[in-house]
Amino acid sequence: MGRVVAIANQKGGVGKTTTAINLSSALAKKGRKVLLIDCDPQGNATSGFGIDKNQENLNTIYQLMIGEAEDINDCIIKDVVKNLSVIPANADLAGAEIELIGIEKNWMILKKEVDWIRDKYDFIIIDCLPSLNILTVNSMTTADSILVPIQCEYYALEGLSQLVKTINMVKNRINPNLEVNGIVFTMYDSRTNLSQQVVDNVKDNVSYYVYDTVIPRNIRLAEAPSHGQPIDQYDAKSVGAEKYAELAAEFIAHDKFC
Repeated sequence: MGRVVAIANQKGGVGKTTTAINLSSALAKKGRKVLLIDCDPQGNATSGFGIDKNQENLNTIYQLMIGEAEDINDCIIKDVVKNLSVIPANADLAGAEIELIGIEKNWMILKKEVDWIRDKYDFIIIDCLPSLNILTVNSMTTADSILVPIQCEYYALEGLSQLVKTINMVKNRINPNLEVNGIVFTMYDSRTNLSQQVVDNVKDNVSYYVYDTVIPRNIRLAEAPSHGQPIDQYDAKSVGAEKYAELAAEFIAHDKFC
């Protein structure tokens, strides 16, 4: 049965979607069957794979959540790249929270659907939006664990503490098996003392697993989404591609012990 990992941080701009796209692609390149679920109304993980999120008759996570899609298979775009499929999202998803008011156990909708297909994949990666609402709760209810990207900046720990409160709330009330997979540092700048200070500060203040692989600031990594490609397709020789390949290898090794 596949592992479901939500990539989450309630602070925006931390490299969450970049990590969702490129970790998923790197895992697929290593021969793992991967499903990426875009659970953010911005749909950046969707467009990051070159999918037109505004095309007509596109079944997205929105249609799945409100019951317009017959089942989850109708929403899966298969083999966007080899071994990797995507459930897309677009701006329609922003209205889902209102439409789900009054629906019994509305925090369980995504889990019930994913349970039907999770044995078809090695990893199901969920790209969460950077706020706490019914979509985030659905993602965490579905997930086995949470991977937390943290930008190497001054307020890193503040964002982490907010997320931990949310994770503990979901764990205590809905999903007792939910764990933190680990923390991965993003946008690391080796030219500054601040990046290393943030890394040291987080390591000193958390008990969670901290990935050895650190994702640096990288121009090619920043360019890739505008071309609708993960970094290992856009520029396989770039530092960004190399680091996400390293992260995927560490992720696979660490997941065995989660």
